[in-house]
Amino acid sequence: MKPNLNPYQRLLSFILIAVVILSCSDKPANQSPPEQGTGRDIEKVKFRDLNDKSIDLSQYNGKVVFINFWATWCRPCIEEMPSIEKTWGILKDKNIEFVFASNEELGRIQNFITKKNLKQSFVQVENMEDLKIQVLPTTFIFNTQGKLVFSETGFRKWDEPTNIEMITKIINNHE
Repeated sequence: MKPNLNPYQRLLSFILIAVVILSCSDKPANQSPPEQGTGRDIEKVKFRDLNDKSIDLSQYNGKVVFINFWATWCRPCIEEMPSIEKTWGILKDKNIEFVFASNEELGRIQNFITKKNLKQSFVQVENMEDLKIQVLPTTFIFNTQGKLVFSETGFRKWDEPTNIEMITKIINNHE
């Protein structure tokens, strides 16, 4: 026997079922940063240079690290790159490193860089799934202690004054 529900009861039932399903899912509904734990969050990121050698993240000790996760096929990623490059130019004398990270094949990344004549620091990220990155572009900013202090998905015009100010506050430890 089917219960006879009015439209309001049906909507309420649908919402309740959706909440239960989403709360039982093993995947987060929204973008989330890498899991916080003891130690430096940046150490959870695994990079390889374009010569296929593992990168020792201790080279970033004491620096703010801006990582933009991108792909060659991602139009918003490519459109965002010039604003990141301008931001790098504005902040290049500050205590910050800018890194572009893709999980694509090294040859594909190298061909893209050559074709676009890009000069920034490009790396291959080995564990994008472990970092829970589900949308590109995604940007992480780690403070000088290696803690994740900013995480965002989607396109942003990084060279706008409010964004420069935000990054400068992180550099100056006023997150």
